[in-house]
Amino acid sequence: MIAVIQNDPEVPAGTYAEQLESEKIPFRIFKMWEERVPPPREFRAALVLGGAMGVHDTARHPFLLEVKRFIRDAVGVGVPFLGICLGGQLLADALGAPVTSGANGERGTLPVVLTPEGERDPFFAGIPREFTTFQWHDDTFAVPAGGVLLASSLACPNQAFRVGKAAYGLQFHPEVTAAIVGAWARWDDGTARAVDRFLAEFEAGAVSYRDASRRFFANFLRIAGVA
Repeated sequence: MIAVIQNDPEVPAGTYAEQLESEKIPFRIFKMWEERVPPPREFRAALVLGGAMGVHDTARHPFLLEVKRFIRDAVGVGVPFLGICLGGQLLADALGAPVTSGANGERGTLPVVLTPEGERDPFFAGIPREFTTFQWHDDTFAVPAGGVLLASSLACPNQAFRVGKAAYGLQFHPEVTAAIVGAWARWDDGTARAVDRFLAEFEAGAVSYRDASRRFFANFLRIAGVA
């Protein structure tokens, strides 16, 4: 069983839930604003999704404290872990690395480049050095002590990192669909005015985006020993 931790009703697992279903891999989505998640040792792997909140917004979203405890425990017992956007920031924060609000923000379908370490990492096996992905963030993480930087972009130098053998944090979103992109773009007036552009750019890069995104997750599932 894979734990999928959802932090925000409007930030779902997207294509990754579809991928788990198509490969008949058991998983359960935990909606953290209304339920608790069991200890990580009860799962084969864990996926923590994004959210409109930040890692420091624990007063408004106290469940984030539980998510951070879950992440620390998962890393401590060696449960394979993948954190996406806020999930990656929570991984960094849980391991003592700074997460900076309002820094290195990005919006839209943009390129990311692997570091030499990323090119050798099994998570990125079969991925070209530069690939297309989707960004929707205002904050950024530092790489935790002992971690390895795996990918960067011009606007945001820290795009992906690994801690230990199987704990990964991503700044970009490999799980979104066009419907999710459109919904997020309509969150505020500034981006709503550009919703057609966001969708057109996403659709223009959709083939390479989907191929890379599916491969990321397939690689992670193999690392976790569940595929």
